[in-house]
Formats: sequence, structure tokens, C-alpha cells
Amino acid sequence: MKQIKIFTLIISLSIIASITNAQSFKVPPYEKFKLPNGLTIYLMEQHDVPVINVSAVLPAGAIYDGDKAGLASLTATALKHGTKNFSKAKLDEALDFIGSSVNTYASKESSGLSAKFASKDKEEVLAIIKDLLMEPVFDQSEFDKEKQRLLVSLEQQKERPGSVIGSYFDKLLFGEHVYGNIIQGKISTVNPLTTTDLKDFYKENYRPDGSAISIVGDFSTKEMKAMLTSLFSGWKKGTKAQSNLASKSITKPTGNNVLLVNKDDAKETTFYIGAPGVSRNNTDYVSIEVINTLFGGRFTSMLNDELRVNSGLTYGAGSRFNALKNGGSFLISTFTANKTTEPAIDKALEVLKKLHSNGIDEQSLTSAKNYVKGQFPPRYETSGQLASLMTQMFWYNFDESFINNFEKNVDGLNLDKAKEIIAKYFPKDKLQFVLVGKSAEIKKIAEKYGKVTEVQIKEETKKGF
Repeated sequence: MKQIKIFTLIISLSIIASITNAQSFKVPPYEKFKLPNGLTIYLMEQHDVPVINVSAVLPAGAIYDGDKAGLASLTATALKHGTKNFSKAKLDEALDFIGSSVNTYASKESSGLSAKFASKDKEEVLAIIKDLLMEPVFDQSEFDKEKQRLLVSLEQQKERPGSVIGSYFDKLLFGEHVYGNIIQGKISTVNPLTTTDLKDFYKENYRPDGSAISIVGDFSTKEMKAMLTSLFSGWKKGTKAQSNLASKSITKPTGNNVLLVNKDDAKETTFYIGAPGVSRNNTDYVSIEVINTLFGGRFTSMLNDELRVNSGLTYGAGSRFNALKNGGSFLISTFTANKTTEPAIDKALEVLKKLHSNGIDEQSLTSAKNYVKGQFPPRYETSGQLASLMTQMFWYNFDESFINNFEKNVDGLNLDKAKEIIAKYFPKDKLQFVLVGKSAEIKKIAEKYGKVTEVQIKEETKKGF
């Protein structure tokens, strides 16, 4: 009994400490400046350890793929296939020798780069980063190998519903809007891609104007500013203004729709239920996150309690808001056995209905607030996390007040405001369903929830899917 009391005390003190940290956490001082070519740079000194982290964001995401889905992703990967001054082998050797890591990636809206290295190696690594961003060569042999790896991966993903359902859902929800673009592409769109396509995409979208680099770690701001100015001032602006494709209005669904993705050998049904969400800079973003924590954002959420703990219909269920620059999505996600597809979907819809009809109580709200505040500081503890934070601030157009006022904004959510948030942002009709499973067993069930469109997971016969 004494041990239990001690354990309980420790847990309680940990929670209090987490909340206290959230209350006191502020974005450390940093300097922000812009080069004449439009490149925005953030510098934040952190001298705890002799390490530097770099984060870069560029307006070169999948929204610019056009009819060549997968192009942004392949281009980002190919940056590391060699530069004007380094072959891929020499690049890998140089980074391995000094124990540095440099990664590139593409997302829905942007492409990015991240790096971590010892502060003593900053001149060498930053010169490499400059080469990657400004002087890639898109080596043909490396591209051929990378494209083949991607094609194999895309084929393998068809055996894992969880790997593909997100793309199906985005296409169903966003339609012809660029947010419906598939980041990794499809076999039918990746196959024809050439190094010329990559070079053209790079030339059009990898530009200093609209891009940002943040550097956090053990350095002198004065020296780093001079170094970066020297390295990146020669990066030329785009020849013409880049179109903000994502700013075009998103056509909202007019009713319930179901996309049934048939996988003949499926023994489970993986499903998403969702609707349009919010942009990242929405003024209610923090309140939405708190309420979603209660609804489906943690293990003890309403959704997980009902679908996993109380009914045993799944091993786990959750919900989330995927927020982008000009919009986003809300979705409920889980999987269940074929025979329990209907009760699982019904239960998820029932929990959503209860959220609207019953709302939340003071005790639950307090619990969610404490949880969110307790989770908050660890997200920004490391230099890498802080570097990422600053490029996010740039990309999504919010400033440090989001961080500095976080605890205040969480505590400002009361029951009346919560009721308004639920009514405004948590959908209860015009829902969009994606079911990946065995059509022969679940098609009749799918028809219960809306107008059904059926596609085959093994094929790419319908435009958009």
C-alpha cells in the first residue's frame, strides 16, 4: 500500500511539473533576417551542447506536381544524388566521416531539409547543404535506382491498407483541388518520370523567395549570419511569381460519400470517416486540439474507450485534424475485422453524435487541458525541434505568441467556448467514408452510409484514384 501511495505521489508530481513547464516555456531569443533574394533566415543560439541543427522549408511540395504525381517527392530525394562539387558517393562519405546527418523530403505543400552536426564541422556541412539546395545535378543512374525503389514500394504499399488509405481519403475529400495530390505518386505517374522532369520541377520551385532556413545550436550569431549571407546570396530568385495553387477554394461535399477500396484478400476493414478541417493558423487551433484530445487524440479518448475498451471492436481508434496552409481535414481512423465492420462504424458515429449532444463536462475538460499542457514542452526541448518550429512559423504564418501564450490559450477554453468549438469544427453530417477491405463482404454495409464508389486496390483505372 505504501509503495502504491509513493508511486501515485510521483505521478502527481510529474504532472504538476509538466504543467509548470508549460506555463513557463517561452521561445528562446532568436534573430530573423532576409537576404536580398528573398530567403528568410532564423538564427537561435543554444550552447548546451556543441551541436547545430538546420531546418529548411521550400515551396516545392506535391501541390505543384500537376499530372506527374510523385515528382516533388522524387525531386527532394534526388537532391542527395550528387551536386556540382560532390558525387553521391563522395557526399555520403563526407557526411559519414564527420558523423553528420542530412535528410531531404517532400510533403503536401512544401519540401524540406533537416541536418544535425557537430558545431566544429559547420563550415563543411553548411557548404554541403548549400550545394544540395543550389547545385544538384540529378544523376541519371542514381535516379533510375531511386525510381525503381519507389515503384517497388508503391506496389508493396497495396498490401498494407494503412499505407494507402490516407491518399484515397485526401482524393475523396479534396477532389481536383491540389490538396488531393498523392505525395509519393502512383505507379502509372511515377513510371514515365525522367531526370528532365526533375530538373524542370527544381528550376521552377526551388527558389529562395518563399523559402526559409533556421539554424539552432552552438554558434555565434554574428559569424553565422556572415557565413549564410556568403553561401546563399548567390541563389537566384524565381524568374516569375509562383502560383499559390492551394489558395483556390476547396469544394465542400454536399452529402455523405463512400469510397470502397476492394482488397480481395482482406480479413479486416480499415476505415476513415472525415470531413474538411481547418488551416494551421486558425485562431481556434489550440481549443480544437484540446477538445480533439478528449474525443480521439489520446489513449483514454472517447473513441478509444468505446471502440477498444468497452466494445472490443478494434485494437485502437483515434481522430485528428490535419492542418495545412489553406485548409485541412478532420478524420476518425481505425480498423476492425470484416464481420464487425458495421458495428465499428456505427459506434464511431455514435461517439461523434454524443460529442455534439452531450458535450463535455468540467472534469473531462480539465483533464484534457492538463494533458495538452503536459505534452507541450517536450515538443520543443531539443535544438532540432526548435529549428523545425521556426520553419513552421514561417510556413504557416504564425509567430512565437502561439508558443508563448499557449498555456494561457489552453486555460482560456471553458465549457461554453467548448460547445461552440464542437458545433463549428467537429462535423456531424456530410461525412466522407473510405473503407479498404473485401468488397464482397462489406459493400452492402458501405451502402448504408452514403453514395458508394468502388475501386480496386490493385488497379489504377479511375482518374484520381
